[in-house]
Amino acid sequence: MKTSIRQKLICLLVATSLLLLSGCGGQRMMMGTGGTSGTYYAFGGVLAQYMKEYTDYSVTAVSTAASKANIQSIGDGDYQIGFTQSDVMSYAWEGSRSFEEDGPSNDFRVLGALYAETVQLITMKDDIKSVSDLKGRSVSIGAPGSGVYFNAMDVLEGAGLSVDDIKPQYQSFDDSKEALKDGQIDAAFIVAGAPTSAITELATTNGVNLIPIDGELRDNIMSICPYYTPMQIPEGTYPGQDKPIETITIKATLIVDADLDDECVYNLTAAVFDHKEAIAKENAKGEELSIENATSGINVPFHKGAARYYEEHGISVPTQ
Repeated sequence: MKTSIRQKLICLLVATSLLLLSGCGGQRMMMGTGGTSGTYYAFGGVLAQYMKEYTDYSVTAVSTAASKANIQSIGDGDYQIGFTQSDVMSYAWEGSRSFEEDGPSNDFRVLGALYAETVQLITMKDDIKSVSDLKGRSVSIGAPGSGVYFNAMDVLEGAGLSVDDIKPQYQSFDDSKEALKDGQIDAAFIVAGAPTSAITELATTNGVNLIPIDGELRDNIMSICPYYTPMQIPEGTYPGQDKPIETITIKATLIVDADLDDECVYNLTAAVFDHKEAIAKENAKGEELSIENATSGINVPFHKGAARYYEEHGISVPTQ
């Protein structure tokens, strides 16, 4: 009996060791997304579902404080997968802006870019028609040091304003929505794939105006910050929106722990991009999934497992 128990313990230890050494196979993985009113959370839930269905991994999407928090949580070993804005990812890799105090974070690699993240400036005030009209007004600009915060700073600076020229409020998307409804703030920056549920809800119940970021303002921003590209929010994206709105965009990107096994990340990548048509039927952001979009405009190294998948589809990406 003693020998039998010992043998069972040895077998259990060996199996556990092999599981850990595999870097991924069969283990539970956490995917950091964003707030429950944002696109990260909704789309992350769909991607996690497909990863679970088409791999041997149990992937759970959880609500988080989004880009920076997800990068840091991967570095801490709490999450293995995470959503991030492409600009925040660059800050982390370089140790700039929101990562200047903490220093560079190189514990992650790119799985692939997913969709355009639109810089959306919204208001319920009819006298706010441009970014310049924000001067002296109460404006939600995201959590301090967040991706939204720096996007807001870029837009304000492009218009010749600074945070000192407004009354800044550091709120989440959902809090911004409620504060606009209650008249506590005058405008809010929301950076997410359009349509964004928080804006749709506000437009449906109360009506909302989208402020354009175009012309000389957009040129100024893009000349200083080359990671932005032009974007148009089509007419009818939101209830009551009767004309297209010009703005700027960055990319929502999926990153993974740099230490994950190559085969693991290859399978995760395939689970998403092999099923992009089915994913698009469950979430509109899936319509933007493509190999070309996943691999372009990214200045941080890809995971070798993802790179192998893209190489099989005719596209080479940098790794490290």
